Amino acid sequence: MRTDKGATFKRDGYGKKRQLSDSWRKPRGQHNKQREQRKAKGALPKPGFGSPIAVRGMHPSGFFEVLISSAKELNGIDPKTHVIRIGATVGNRTRVGLQEKALAAGFKVLNVRTVKAEPEQEKSKEPAKDTDKKKKEETKPAKSKVPAAPEKKDTKKVKKTPEAEEKKVPVKEKKPAQQKAETAKKAPEKTKAATPEKTLKKPAKPKTDAPVEAKPKAAPKPKAKKKTESEVKKNE
Repeated sequence: MRTDKGATFKRDGYGKKRQLSDSWRKPRGQHNKQREQRKAKGALPKPGFGSPIAVRGMHPSGFFEVLISSAKELNGIDPKTHVIRIGATVGNRTRVGLQEKALAAGFKVLNVRTVKAEPEQEKSKEPAKDTDKKKKEETKPAKSKVPAAPEKKDTKKVKKTPEAEEKKVPVKEKKPAQQKAETAKKAPEKTKAATPEKTLKKPAKPKTDAPVEAKPKAAPKPKAKKKTESEVKKNE
């Protein structure tokens, strides 16, 4: 019934500019041709193009829309002719109850929303934690008001006992006493043999009656003369 007339109204200039859509806007320009109702510029909405009174204000789905915010408002509404829309100010808890009652009564809800309900396990765990804390507080001994004296740490180094050192240090094999005695005997023999060789004096040369030739003395080097001030200036 609504679409029998087939009237479509498009705003002026929607085909000239990309940013303009074909959604209707009333032309208000002083020299606008559509406002003046010139031919081929598009029709203007008038009372003759209106839908019948019986269908006027109906939702495109074919039902009359009703806004609801509580469960009491469901009374007196027919699910065969009416559709429900839940108000935006309704909270999640009341929304869940409203949706369930409306769907059970056979109504169609236009703005159905899936509300994430809190899992029951988390709710059950929370009180258990509180009870555990109370039990721990009861079992804990009462703290004394007097502050406990700080424990002094022994900063002195512990002396290691010889027994502990013996455990850590690996035991070396001891040489027999006979070997030490033999090495001690060999050492003095070597020293005795070495000393007389060093103390031996060189044999003196035989003296002869021939006179020894005296070596010629080297000629004295000529002393360098000091340059006077006048000679220095000339050289410069």
